[in-house]
Amino acid sequence: MKDLKFEQKRSLSRLEAADQLTALAAALREGGDAELELGAGTLSLRIPDDLRSEVEVEIGDGEIELEIEFKWPTAGRKSVPAKRGRSGTTTNRGKAAKSP
Repeated sequence: MKDLKFEQKRSLSRLEAADQLTALAAALREGGDAELELGAGTLSLRIPDDLRSEVEVEIGDGEIELEIEFKWPTAGRKSVPAKRGRSGTTTNRGKAAKSP
């Protein structure tokens, strides 16, 4: 079961599509917490430094379908094993995600 699914289908002009992709590109470039204006609402996401991507093109039935998909874990980066300091306390030396 998915924790959340957001789907939006609507017709838009080529310029509106470009604006939507530009906003997504800016959010990806910035990373951290991103807000995307999508139609009447705003979608807020935490975007990590590393993502997986998939690009799919299908041609058939008189249409071209282009899908660009990005995936990343909801829990952030995989945890790094903790190291013990001299005082016996536990420290985590993993790379922290960027914050805006």
